Amino acid sequence: MNAASPWRGVELLERAIGYTRGSLTQVTPDRMSAPTPCAGWDLRSLLAHMEDSLVSLHEAGSVRRVRVDVPAAASTDLVEALRWRACELLADWSADWSTTGTGRGKDVLVDDRPISPSVLTSAGALEIAVHGWDVGVACEAARPLPDGLAADLLRVAPVLVRREDRGTRFGPAISPPPGATPGERLLAFLGRAA
Repeated sequence: MNAASPWRGVELLERAIGYTRGSLTQVTPDRMSAPTPCAGWDLRSLLAHMEDSLVSLHEAGSVRRVRVDVPAAASTDLVEALRWRACELLADWSADWSTTGTGRGKDVLVDDRPISPSVLTSAGALEIAVHGWDVGVACEAARPLPDGLAADLLRVAPVLVRREDRGTRFGPAISPPPGATPGERLLAFLGRAA
């Protein structure tokens, strides 16, 4: 993967959203209090977090600024809100890069710290894909991460997940099983057992 290519991050984002939309089809009202692989979170809180993340990614693509720790108001129909927000952010990021072929050429300010669009969209793809897997686990309908998507995310994950993220955003890396698929290796790197 060419980490310098902004469009590559948008393409990863699109693939991650496609995978996660499949997991969202498994969500039913009776599963909302089900535990997730994210310690201390039930499915409802995970979906609310995912909505907040999509709002931030959309804000990053549209106005090139993200305010951290300003949660969005959670929707009453979280699954429908996630579907709508995913389409909205993909449309914005895709239009940004396809209009000129180069995007706006501006870094995104995250709490006044500039971050390149390719890094931000790749990080968004990583979070969306892994949380899509988390949703499937919570619904007792886990779906393996697609090999190609997982392999591409494995290339960027070591750059995106820092030591200080361990214990707060991600658990410690675990050893994947022998003969692990790219998805199992990615999940193990992020502290999840497939």
